[in-house]
Amino acid sequence: MNLGRTGLKDIAWILLALVLGVGTLAGLFGALPLWAAAAFCVSLTVLAVRAFYARMAARPDHLRAMQSETILRIANESLAYLRKGLDRETAEAVCRLVLRETEASAVAITDRDTVLYFAGLGEDHHTTGGPIITRATREALEVNEHRILATQEEIGCPKRDCLLKAAIVVPLEMRGQAVGTLKFYYTTPRLLNETQIAMVEGLAKLLSTQLDLSELDRQTALATSMELKALQSQINPHFLFNTINTIASLIRTDPPKARELLREFASFYRRTLENSEELITLDRELEYVRRYLTFERARFGEDRIRVTEDIEASALDAQVPAFVLQPLVENAVQHGIRTQGTLHITIEGHGGDGRLDLSVRDDGKGISAEDLPRVLDPGFGRGLGIALKNVDDRLKGHFGPDSGLKVASQEGEGTTVRVTIARGGARNEE
Repeated sequence: MNLGRTGLKDIAWILLALVLGVGTLAGLFGALPLWAAAAFCVSLTVLAVRAFYARMAARPDHLRAMQSETILRIANESLAYLRKGLDRETAEAVCRLVLRETEASAVAITDRDTVLYFAGLGEDHHTTGGPIITRATREALEVNEHRILATQEEIGCPKRDCLLKAAIVVPLEMRGQAVGTLKFYYTTPRLLNETQIAMVEGLAKLLSTQLDLSELDRQTALATSMELKALQSQINPHFLFNTINTIASLIRTDPPKARELLREFASFYRRTLENSEELITLDRELEYVRRYLTFERARFGEDRIRVTEDIEASALDAQVPAFVLQPLVENAVQHGIRTQGTLHITIEGHGGDGRLDLSVRDDGKGISAEDLPRVLDPGFGRGLGIALKNVDDRLKGHFGPDSGLKVASQEGEGTTVRVTIARGGARNEE
């Protein structure tokens, strides 16, 4: 049987009381010198006084006060870390802090897919950085409710002799959505009491508040950055010069076509001067994509770029941030088109279950395995001065952490950018 630290202390105090009691009785019956009997009697009295105060300290109101003090101390010390967001470095610092301040035998923090950090008993086989294997953890994330695990089987540890026999799993939230979990592990289910559950839930709420503050800081910085980019980098100079040169050459060879492109060009850039943070319909965004492609076909040739749209009619009225598809199509043209042959681009969209899924797929040059991990880094892959990272951030800013971009590519075969918009997580614009 595995005993926690509290259980071992209780056994030690009971044994001490027995020894002092036997010594006191022996002194009373003259089996020990008077000084020894007096020492045993005084020691037993001190132990009794200590037991009385320990009993007083175990009252619910005192426990609540101690619990609140612990939670606030942890929250205060973890603030500097969590304001940076939820990542491995943050998780490590918070797990070590929580392990030091609580009775938990081990502590872990996850995001929605990965164990960001695990600290405490079992570190040798509960690895950091791996996928979530506990079914209850996934359930806690799906329904955004805590889970109590009272057996080793529920924990799901594959190691038979693992000392962790119980756990409490509480979701960590950001803007009301579960983005990770805080997990307390114990060596015995006996510690799965209301006091421990309340403490873990209280701590998770405070940590979630700090994550909300980190998101607010990030969105404020992003809004400032995007405003500057809108003023300084709204127009892609290469695209601008290439289009002007195309129109200039058509003035000599095909004046009617040049006039048509010039009108389209004026309309196109009038749209770029509008607020890029507003929400528009997907149908309107697609019109803007088509207008952009008009200039690229005029530059490269009508047969060099073929575009197929496969959009559900019900998705056309969905609200999306402006410039959410056009930069993806521009990236497909800029980085995918070859010196010869036709570039095929497919734009797909369908909605359902409170979300909108879009994708831009091409059969172009693709992205190298070396560059692929960096495509969502700031500054990588620009369209109209808006990097893919900023498109991803704007989606998350409008619709929450379940929204964003995912990029898949095979060098020499093409690239697919998937857009997920969790419309149920849209922020309140009023």
